[in-house]
Amino acid sequence: MQFPSSITLPRYAQASTKLKGITLALLVISSFSAQADSLDNARSIERQTNQVAKNAQQKIDSNSDQSFQLQAEVERLQDQVDNLSLYQTHLKKLVESQEAEKVSIDDQLTNVEETRQGVVPLMYHMIDGLQSSLEQGVPVRLVSREKRLDELKTLMGRSDISDAEKYRRILEAYQIEMDYGSKLGIYEGQIKLNQDNDGQDDTRQVDLLYVGKVVLLARSKDSQHAWLWSQTKQQWREVPADQKSDINQAYALANKQQAPSLLRLPLSVTQAPASNSSIQEAK
Repeated sequence: MQFPSSITLPRYAQASTKLKGITLALLVISSFSAQADSLDNARSIERQTNQVAKNAQQKIDSNSDQSFQLQAEVERLQDQVDNLSLYQTHLKKLVESQEAEKVSIDDQLTNVEETRQGVVPLMYHMIDGLQSSLEQGVPVRLVSREKRLDELKTLMGRSDISDAEKYRRILEAYQIEMDYGSKLGIYEGQIKLNQDNDGQDDTRQVDLLYVGKVVLLARSKDSQHAWLWSQTKQQWREVPADQKSDINQAYALANKQQAPSLLRLPLSVTQAPASNSSIQEAK
């Protein structure tokens, strides 16, 4: 039996075969397309996942930075709280100290007021003492002492001067009085001698010399006449001629024209205190 070398299919069979081929090709293409889409989707998902992970990491990093910043801020605030607590303790001690000082000052003010009530009368008594010394003692530097006394009396009535300053000025006046009582000094001034024949006082411009408050002499400008103040008689009397040499020596010593030496001078008072027996040069 001989077989034909080729078989001719009917047309419908050929068409069916072509259709199957096309279908297979479409399936293959569709499969490749689906795989490509799946790959793209996978890549897209991967990118999205990476982006989400990146965003998450950024948030984590940001939160970490914020956490560090918050921790640093908390530590800074804690330091401030500690410092404020320490400063508050310091202020509390200061307030306690100030309260104690206030109580002390109040007590001192009370004592000062009591002291002031005693000091003010004392100052008036001291001024009265200066007044008595001026009136009853030898009139050494009488003009300046009277002026100083008047200033003290005026000072006591001034409200703008503190009691401490008033007291200081009074003590200063007492110190000056003490200096007059222990020094040798000379100054210019005027004296009134006994009334002349016309019944008028004879006023002379003279150089006055004092030794403490026990000797008060006056010498004319030409050095020809000398007078001694008599505290008992409250007047000037002329010095005898035999005493003028000692008097001139005293003037030379007061003017620093000779070295200190022993002086024999008449006294203005009837009895000199022992403390005034030595002579100190006036400064």
